[in-house]
Amino acid sequence: MSKCWHDSICPFLIFKINRELLMSNSHVDVIVLGAGASGLMLAAHAAKRGRSVLILEKANKIGKKILMSGGGKCNFTNLYVEPENYISHNPHFVISALSRYSNWDFIGLVCDYGIAYEERKHGQLFTLNGAKEILEMLVSECNKTNKVEIQTHCEVRQVDPLEQGGFSVHTNQGRFSCESLVVATGGLSIPTLGGSGFGYELAQKFGHTVFPTRAGLVPFTFSDHIKEVTTRLSGNALDVTLTNSKNSFTEALLFTHRGLSGPSSLQLSNYWNTGESFKIDFFPSQDLETYLKDKKKAQPKVLLRTLLNEFTAKSIVQELQQLIWPEQSETAIGNISDAQLEHIAEQLHGFTVKPSGTEGYRTAEVTLGGIDTTEVSSKTLESKKQKGLFFIGEVLDVTGHLGGYNFQWAWSSAYAAAQYV
Repeated sequence: MSKCWHDSICPFLIFKINRELLMSNSHVDVIVLGAGASGLMLAAHAAKRGRSVLILEKANKIGKKILMSGGGKCNFTNLYVEPENYISHNPHFVISALSRYSNWDFIGLVCDYGIAYEERKHGQLFTLNGAKEILEMLVSECNKTNKVEIQTHCEVRQVDPLEQGGFSVHTNQGRFSCESLVVATGGLSIPTLGGSGFGYELAQKFGHTVFPTRAGLVPFTFSDHIKEVTTRLSGNALDVTLTNSKNSFTEALLFTHRGLSGPSSLQLSNYWNTGESFKIDFFPSQDLETYLKDKKKAQPKVLLRTLLNEFTAKSIVQELQQLIWPEQSETAIGNISDAQLEHIAEQLHGFTVKPSGTEGYRTAEVTLGGIDTTEVSSKTLESKKQKGLFFIGEVLDVTGHLGGYNFQWAWSSAYAAAQYV
């Protein structure tokens, strides 16, 4: 599918010019803090309702996280979005917004722009030609009404409520005022792309509770002998099942110089706390106990590693051998007792590791925790403590699984709030 707007004026140039212009009127209907996925989405839909919108972005460019997401391909939503795909102290909070602007609504918008995309594992949808198309689409939506202006390089220094209602926003580019203020600042993840705690601090100023935050969808690190193993296997990957006391995920595992990454690790990191261990099933599609006992009868002279090499890379099997059955490494399977085979199979299906930590916010895709959603309307996303104050996207205590769910929360929460700002 080809884009239908290749010949249009580059929307990035429009906003570069806007940044250098002084607003003729420093008062607007809506000020949005943050020009990321949720901020741009809200601005476009609020403008369609006739609202004048000013987006304040501290970075030099808009949509930085959109551009780097999904390896530059942007996993913009998922075919199978359900409330169960989200983590929150208030799990029912997401239901209203997700039902009013669904994954199919956003897919429809993508199709309207002729953006080609593909489905990958587990219903994940990625652009074929790059994340820039999603950002350009959002900017084009903002440009439709001529009611959206974006100020980049704009650092908010103070926000005050006005006696007559609304807010005064003091920045390094001057003072602006508005009726509705939307906090779309995101979380702490990837500070080099703009992640910060500003949204949490602002929420607390207006009396909101903020749950403790930590890095989510993030690789694990190790400091024990496992780090030596992962370093030697760095770059290798295989499908595994990772399990702890809270959840289980069957996806690819990637060995790195510092630990474990890949979809399975990122998913489980959302349910992991410092000091906890988890189990790795290296062969989730096999019944190794039955397989090995059968091979013991059929091929008694073969080595165990030779049999397992059929299922994954020899280098991985070699490391597993050193970890689990070093004493039987040169013993023919026919000379290994059934009890020993059962133990080896049990370890291969449930090898326990204990990470020393994670890579932290530096590489985390999301931030767990955030603004307590019981203090925010699930229908309007408006604060229950301060009229005219709205929170959308990652700044809230809502974190999606890996696979496009966090983008969908950005689209859905932004659309819901846009109907009321």
